[in-house]
Amino acid sequence: MADAQGSKGDLFGHPRGLTVLATTEMWERFSFYGMQALLMLYMTKHLLQPGVAPDVFGLAAFRGGLAAIVGPMTDLAFAAQTFGIYSGLLYGTPLIGAWLGDRVLGKTRTITLGCLLMTAGHLTMASEHWFLLALALIVTGAGGVIGNMAAQVGLLYAPDDHRRTRAFGIYLITLNIGALVAPLAIGTVGEKVGWHYGFAIAGVGMGIGLATYLVGRRHLPPDRLTPRQERTRLTAAEWRRVWGILFLLLPYTIYGIASFQAYGIMFVWADTAVNRTVLGWEVPVTWIGIVDGVLTILGVVVANRVWLTLARRGREPTDFAKMMVGYLGVSAAFYFAAAIATLPLVPVILWIVFFLILDLSYGWTEPPIQSLISRDSPPAVNATMMAIMKATTMVSYFVLGWMGRFYEPLGPPLYWALVGTTALSAVVVLIATRAPLLRLLEPDERRD
Repeated sequence: MADAQGSKGDLFGHPRGLTVLATTEMWERFSFYGMQALLMLYMTKHLLQPGVAPDVFGLAAFRGGLAAIVGPMTDLAFAAQTFGIYSGLLYGTPLIGAWLGDRVLGKTRTITLGCLLMTAGHLTMASEHWFLLALALIVTGAGGVIGNMAAQVGLLYAPDDHRRTRAFGIYLITLNIGALVAPLAIGTVGEKVGWHYGFAIAGVGMGIGLATYLVGRRHLPPDRLTPRQERTRLTAAEWRRVWGILFLLLPYTIYGIASFQAYGIMFVWADTAVNRTVLGWEVPVTWIGIVDGVLTILGVVVANRVWLTLARRGREPTDFAKMMVGYLGVSAAFYFAAAIATLPLVPVILWIVFFLILDLSYGWTEPPIQSLISRDSPPAVNATMMAIMKATTMVSYFVLGWMGRFYEPLGPPLYWALVGTTALSAVVVLIATRAPLLRLLEPDERRD
C-alpha cells in the first residue's frame, strides 16, 4: 500500500497503480467490446447460415441441448440466447478467478493467466470451425481478469480515502476509451473487410493489455493471500455487510437485464431500422460503439462534476441515491427507444439520443456500486464480493438472452417498452430493500 499512501500520483492525483490498471483494462475492454459489437451480427449474418453452421464444431449439439431446455428457437432467438450465455459466463467465471486471486495464486498471477487465455480465445475466433472453443477460452480467461482487476483498484486506497469513488470513475472513463476505439478498429474491419480479421485485432489488443500490466506490476498493491485458518473467520459485523451487499445486488441485476439489451438485439434491430447513410456511405452498425464510448465518458464526467459541486455544499447524495438516479435514466432511455421504433426509418440522430440518455445514466450506477462494494466488503473476501457483483451480470445476460425470444413476436416498440419497464422495476426493488440495506451497511450508507 506504499504507493497508495504516497503523495505522488500520475493521474489526477491518484496512485500510479491506477494508471496501470486502468490502461490494462482499457485494452481488455477494447477486445471485449469489439467482440461484443460483432458477435450478434456475425452469428446472424454468417455463422448460422446454412452453408456455414454445419461445419462449426459442436454447434448442432449445443443448439439441440439449448432447445431441450428452453424450447425451439429461431436463428435470431438462438443467436440471442448464445450471446446471453457467452456474455453471462464472462461475469460468472470471475467467482472462480476471485478464489484463485484471494487464496491460491494471488491477484497478479491470476490476472496474467486470464489475459493469456483471452488472447488465445480472440485469435482462435479466426476460424469459425472452433467458434465454441474460442468462446470457452475467452470466458475462462475473463474469470481471472474481471473482479481481481477491480479489487486491485480498491486496494490502492485506504478504507477512509474519499478518492475511491472518483477513482472508479476514472477507471470507468479509461476503459471506455477502449470501448470507443474498438468499433472503429474491430467493428469496421469485421463488417467491411472480414469477420475473422476483426476478431484477430481483438486478440492483438488483449496482448497489448497483458504487456502493459506486466510492465507496471511494481506499482500494484502487493498480493496478500488469505491464510487457510482465516478463510471463514468473518465477524458478525462483517457478515452484516456481506448481506447488505447481496441485498443491493438484486436491483443491480434487474438493471443489468435492461441496460445490456443495448448491445445485443439492438444491433440487429438497427441494422435494418436505423438510417445510417452519411454522404452516400452506410456507416457500420458497430460504429455506434464509438458514440457510446464518448457518451459514457461524458456521463461519468458530468456525474463527477455534479457530485463535486454538491459535496462543496455538503449535499452530495449517497451511493444509494446515485444508483436510483441511474436506474431511472436507463428506464427512460428504453421508453424513448420504444417511441422512436414506431417510425418507418429511424434517423441516426435519434438513435444517438437513446445512447445519450443511457450513458448519462451509467455515470450514476457503476462507480457508486463498485466503490461501495470495495469499501464495505470484509478484507478477506474483497475480491470475492467484487466477483459476486460481476456474477450478477451473468444472471442479467442469461435472462437477457432468454428475453430475446420475445423480440420477434412483440416487435421492436413493445419489446423496448418491456425493457424500459424492467429497468423501472429495479428502482422499485431498490426502494423496497432500502430499509434492510441501511441497517446492514456501514454508517456512511445510513445517511438520508
